[in-house]
Amino acid sequence: MRQNRCQQMNKTKRFWSLLVAALVLGNAGSYAAARKIMPPTTPADIKPPAGNSAFLVGHAVGTQGYVCLPTSTGASWTVIGSRPEAILSASFSRRDFEITHFLSPDTNPNEFAPTPLPFGSPTWRSSRDGSVVWAKALTPPVASGSDASCPNTGAIPCLLLQAIGSKTGPSGGRGMSKTTFIQRLNTNGGSAPAAGCSASTDVGKQALVPYTADYYFYAPQR
Repeated sequence: MRQNRCQQMNKTKRFWSLLVAALVLGNAGSYAAARKIMPPTTPADIKPPAGNSAFLVGHAVGTQGYVCLPTSTGASWTVIGSRPEAILSASFSRRDFEITHFLSPDTNPNEFAPTPLPFGSPTWRSSRDGSVVWAKALTPPVASGSDASCPNTGAIPCLLLQAIGSKTGPSGGRGMSKTTFIQRLNTNGGSAPAAGCSASTDVGKQALVPYTADYYFYAPQR
């Protein structure tokens, strides 16, 4: 009788162990599916090459900075590229974190980095692990308002950028340093001012123009 009770208890334990394991696996599968990044369809010019897949998306809120500089006919806001300053809201492994986007010197260039290196390159730094990626824009961009992935007329263009350098975080984190390509999509705002920089007397003026965008980060496909 006692032996039968023990056998029954063992069967019950095995049942509950199997049930818990099934629930854990089911939840893990659901989470893996939920966090899969699905970028929108884009024109071929700003689509990353085959063999790369999106692993992270961040929504940026910030500014594009412009400096009025002289030209042969007066002055312009667009003699040099704009300077981005933004915070990207992102999520990974059920944890929300921020990515800081700014311009900085590429201190660890890879084989795709231009020679000589520019004064500063677009930079993304993760608050999650301190990892960093630098990138350069590939041409041609996609004009805002010309595609569903870049729908807002008058905004800064949508881009494909290629990683030109990266750095792991202080504890070896590779959240950003594994990036190969970045898409800037769904831009809104950020374009150079329409006025205020046309004459030599305007040279030296600065403007910060608010913008938002979605950034998709790609890594080699597993």
